[in-house]
Amino acid sequence: MPVGMTLFEVGLTVTVIGVLAAAAAPRFGAYRDRLAVDAAATSTMSILAAARHVAQRRALAATVRFDTATATILVMSGRDTLERRPLGEVHGVRLASTRDSIALAASGLGYGAANTQVVIRRNAAADTIAVSRLGRARRQ
Repeated sequence: MPVGMTLFEVGLTVTVIGVLAAAAAPRFGAYRDRLAVDAAATSTMSILAAARHVAQRRALAATVRFDTATATILVMSGRDTLERRPLGEVHGVRLASTRDSIALAASGLGYGAANTQVVIRRNAAADTIAVSRLGRARRQ
């Protein structure tokens, strides 16, 4: 009994694998987009919570800046940059915001942040984070 495979069998196997891969590729791309947006949204929630914590701990006002051109979020206190998150570089997402910055008082409460929305997008996948006027953030 022969153990090898014929050229026809190898060609048929490669063709079937190619058809299956072509059918799965769009779903895999959408899955990667959703994962990137989810990771960037989690990172954004984290940096907003950290900014609030820093303002309370240091008893100094803090500012969260949204740079939509580079999809970067900065936390600043006075002239000091405390944290920088380049979401565009790391996750390949785009950032849109209804305001360019949010100010947090020394108590950790926001002012000038009235219902700020941050939209994180990559292709068809998107996530929205809303920041209340008190400085509390939640995913929508």
